[in-house]
Amino acid sequence: MALFGFPAGKQVSAPTEAEIAAASALAHVPPTTRELRAQAVHRLQVGLFGLAGMLLLVSLANVIMDRAKFINASAVNTAAPKVEASETSAKDPLADMGVAPQLPVTAKEKPTVTISPAPPAPTPAPSVPAPSVNAPKN
Repeated sequence: MALFGFPAGKQVSAPTEAEIAAASALAHVPPTTRELRAQAVHRLQVGLFGLAGMLLLVSLANVIMDRAKFINASAVNTAAPKVEASETSAKDPLADMGVAPQLPVTAKEKPTVTISPAPPAPTPAPSVPAPSVNAPKN
């Protein structure tokens, strides 16, 4: 320790319990009345703004739900549905739903067949020789 300018023979002793208690008592400063009141006002402000925010969110959700119910109630169709039977409905229910193509109803109507040219054949991928197991290493 003499290297850094400290005497080599001096030992530092551990602080006693009395010194620790005195140091900790001096370190703690109780808050003043003004600081306590400022903390209380801050807590009150945070709580009131939180309540106001929740009230705003619930009110907004209520307005959205009321408008959705109003639109849903006004969109109901009260007119009697028009149902007309067609010739193909008894014969082909899948065509009525749009799942299958509609077939000709009479013998006079014949389906037209169109043939499209075939797409060009795909070109083969280039072949790469597999590496051999006994190949010399460079």
